[in-house]
Amino acid sequence: MDRTECNDLRFRGDGRGHYESYFQRANHPTRKLAFWIRYTIFEPKGRARDAVGELWAIWFDGERGRIVPVKTVVPLSSCEFARRGLGARIGDSTLDDRTLVGSAAAFDHTVAWSLTYTTPTDPLLLLPEKLYRTALPKAKALVGSPSAKFSGDIVVDGERHAIDAWVGSQNHNWGAKHTDEYAWGQVAGFDGHPESFLELGTARLHFGPARSPWLCPIVLRHEGRDVRFDSLLTQVRARASYRPFRWDFRSEANGYLIDGTIDADVGSFVGLNYDNPVGGRKVCLNTKLARCTVRLEGRGMTPITLRTEHRAAFEILGDARHPDVPMLEV
Repeated sequence: MDRTECNDLRFRGDGRGHYESYFQRANHPTRKLAFWIRYTIFEPKGRARDAVGELWAIWFDGERGRIVPVKTVVPLSSCEFARRGLGARIGDSTLDDRTLVGSAAAFDHTVAWSLTYTTPTDPLLLLPEKLYRTALPKAKALVGSPSAKFSGDIVVDGERHAIDAWVGSQNHNWGAKHTDEYAWGQVAGFDGHPESFLELGTARLHFGPARSPWLCPIVLRHEGRDVRFDSLLTQVRARASYRPFRWDFRSEANGYLIDGTIDADVGSFVGLNYDNPVGGRKVCLNTKLARCTVRLEGRGMTPITLRTEHRAAFEILGDARHPDVPMLEV
């Protein structure tokens, strides 16, 4: 799947219910700073006329213990989305395959951005490619631009922050409903291995009172090749468990073994309410300042251990809030 197809719009506006997001995120190369910016379409099931565009942004400052989350919602009539490739406008905020410019606000906070980014590597698919063209799973996710480099400015409540070659990613996800339970993680560059990229998830689906097995797809891009742990059988056999605020995972496939941990301090998280197209809301505990250690071994290779102290993305989605994590109440 090429980059254009990866970012093609899946929204059809037919009232079946849909969410679709293009999100960009990056970390400072050495300091405990990060940003996350998301352009979203949301259509509630059976209510196509109520579809909206959403702008989300979070500024993470781990040095001062400060997180600033914001969200702006506008009618879909004030939005434009390209059918082919990456092109979005929500209100006055724009996004394409090279730039993102805009702002969002909530209560007494405002985050504004004017950024460019480059795309040095090929897209990364978390799932087997054929699953992006099937009805199941109902939620899809991929990385359109792994290891993207961002430059420009972000202004948080009037304070300007220069973004100079911060490494992160441009991502695309969509679906008819949010996954019932999941953890999602990503590392765009490890300490000492800046070109390595990790993408993984652990998820379980609900079918009425029934529950699917836990599934854990993992892809590690290292030294120019992808080591994939993503077949359905591999996902089911993987051993993975998460809780606030730690995630342990282990999987084997094609003669390789990967195991690792992602964790973060509670003060690094903020809670977000995600409306679900089928009704109700999910709660996302979100940080971009997590730690990660991952070990890979296989036949004919020297085992490697990759680490980052604060450059991992870590999200947990479910139904419950956490009493120690502040929520963005919009």
